[in-house]
Amino acid sequence: MPLSEDLTYQTSERIERIRERIRDRLSERGAIPLYPIADPQALRSFSLGEVADFLGVSGSYLRQLSIDGLGPTPELGTAGRRSYTLRQINELRAYLASARPREALKFCPRRREGEKLQIISVAASSAGSASTTTSFYLAQSLALQGYRVLAIDLDARGSLSKMFGYLPTGYPVHNASMSAVLRYDDDRVSMRSVILSTNFDGLYFVPGTFELGIFEEESSRRYHSENLRYPDASLRMVSALKEVEEDYDVVVIHCGLGTFLTAGAYEAATGVLMTVRPQLPEIALMSQSLGHFSHHVSMIEQVGRPAAYDFIKFLVTRHDPRDVSQQEAVALLRDSLGDDLLAATVWESDAIRQAWFRERSLYELSVGEVGRSAHEQAMETLNSTNAEIMDIVYKVWGRNPMYVSRASRWTTR
Repeated sequence: MPLSEDLTYQTSERIERIRERIRDRLSERGAIPLYPIADPQALRSFSLGEVADFLGVSGSYLRQLSIDGLGPTPELGTAGRRSYTLRQINELRAYLASARPREALKFCPRRREGEKLQIISVAASSAGSASTTTSFYLAQSLALQGYRVLAIDLDARGSLSKMFGYLPTGYPVHNASMSAVLRYDDDRVSMRSVILSTNFDGLYFVPGTFELGIFEEESSRRYHSENLRYPDASLRMVSALKEVEEDYDVVVIHCGLGTFLTAGAYEAATGVLMTVRPQLPEIALMSQSLGHFSHHVSMIEQVGRPAAYDFIKFLVTRHDPRDVSQQEAVALLRDSLGDDLLAATVWESDAIRQAWFRERSLYELSVGEVGRSAHEQAMETLNSTNAEIMDIVYKVWGRNPMYVSRASRWTTR
């Protein structure tokens, strides 16, 4: 008799048994791992031209360094073309910072003593506003520029984690996400124990698993049982990030749908970036999201903890600049938000979409895999956006901006 007709079990038990049977059958056929694993594909090497653009030097200068045996030794391909891994690029950064100390900050932009860790919470104004894509490309772009980056996925569905090559199984995972660091019982673990490496040197991440949903439920129970007192999930988030504060320059938090986890991300953040699509109904939804944002912050403030952000910025995503109605929507946003709306917008792009379907980024793919024209156009809009955000971070640190002026040279070749 099918389990669905077995009335000797409670309904929830019957559903759980069905799920376990499906999982077991898939596992027997090797179609599902027994435990979620990180399986990022190897990152490609970068051409001499790309590396020169990243570093802000000429290709001929890098070629001469290689000939003179200075810095890391690049790989020689066909026709003597040189290429570097990201780890070698970072070794090259260290070499150039030492050899040209007056330009050390240009080559090695990591935060210095007295510059605080930047924690950027990326929030979606509505479903489909590309907050996952934004978080993913921002984290990778920062790593490519030499920063030490931690990306945190607070989505119980693991949408950002999948992009990093994290393979969720749908089977209960014990203590593999931020819920393990924030939980209220004795199984709480250290922040470092849930951080995984990625295929980008200097970029690490904390995966999102369905345990985040369980944490939300527990937080809600505590919230209501304590006469609507604000739970300490937010304080736990702040404390967790302080544990690894010295290890990173920038933390990128991808907010999910959870109320208490999002509140924690807002309290821990030094800056907030909200994505919005350029359509009037989406802008209306953004106003609702701002209401939730305001509520979270007011709850934090009511218990005597200030929420002083270095910046609150908005980013237009999935933008078709040829669409007249979208032009009007962007104009409305600029009139309403002023300088709080980033000047750059992320265009709707087949190249970005193709990379997404492959669970990769355009930084990881070669031009030929998506087409040169589409690739260059997508990279230009992504680089402009990320450069603007990096210059905001520079301003917070008291440095002179430099990334926007260089962004046009970053288009991958």
